[in-house]
Amino acid sequence: MIVKVDGLVKRYGRLVALDYLNFEVKEGEIFGLLGPNGSGKTTAINCILSLLKYDKGTIEIFGKKMGPDKYDIKRDIGIIMQNVAVFDELTVYENIYYFCSLYINDKEKIKEYTEEAISFVSLEEYKKFYPKKLSGGLLRRLNIACGIVHKPKLIILDEPTVAVDPQSRNKILEGIKLLNEQGATVIYTSHYMEEVEQICDKIAIIDKGKVVAQGTKDELKAMISIGEKITIETYQITEEQIMIIRELPNVISVIYDNNQLEIKSGRGKNNLLQVLHYMENNKIAFGKVFTQLPTLNDVFLEITGKELRD
Repeated sequence: MIVKVDGLVKRYGRLVALDYLNFEVKEGEIFGLLGPNGSGKTTAINCILSLLKYDKGTIEIFGKKMGPDKYDIKRDIGIIMQNVAVFDELTVYENIYYFCSLYINDKEKIKEYTEEAISFVSLEEYKKFYPKKLSGGLLRRLNIACGIVHKPKLIILDEPTVAVDPQSRNKILEGIKLLNEQGATVIYTSHYMEEVEQICDKIAIIDKGKVVAQGTKDELKAMISIGEKITIETYQITEEQIMIIRELPNVISVIYDNNQLEIKSGRGKNNLLQVLHYMENNKIAFGKVFTQLPTLNDVFLEITGKELRD
């Protein structure tokens, strides 16, 4: 086990930021901490890194108890926090070189690792640029390079794609998967369910400082009643007809808003066919039809009663 968090409690006065938080991260996993802003993700990361004192619980990393002075453990951890932390007075190359030198003494190896990190985040054209001259996406890439340049065994990324352009976001996600393929274990926090679904092997959904569900994305989706969401564009449907659709077999809920009929169905076959059959038989004209499997937002909504982005 690379990381083990057991019964973690963190209070700020009467506010409980972490409420007996528990999770484990196995070697070689990309482990996602998914939850809305304010759910406790960053607090958990700061406690894991011993940047923040906590009230109760234990944290083990690489099978050893973690603490502020455990430099042998910290040497094998790479950290990319939500707020970019680089030196404005140093160039891209100098920043990455400096952070590498904090962990490695051999100057030739530092140069080698610095060049590899620059190539990894595709900043070859920007080596001599200062951070103030970089776009938000390039700055994020520099931040990642500084965090992974020493080739850590465990990499922790806290909301690394906030406020970046789609191209940089994709580049960052591809880079995380590549780091994992090269042997790194990754903890990835986000409130973007699409990212977590895309890259994470296992996911813990956090709300109000505790894990409310965890497993693979398929295991999480299997926990809820929704099997399919159907959206049908229609301009002429009566309240009585909507009520009849609500009574169809396997239908969980029906909402009609802005000429869109949204139907949530349970698991089973022919959910869409039975709805369309009813509409055709009753001469209810319809346009575009969409079907969608449940998302992690649906999991969060059913378990907590609110949207991930609320």
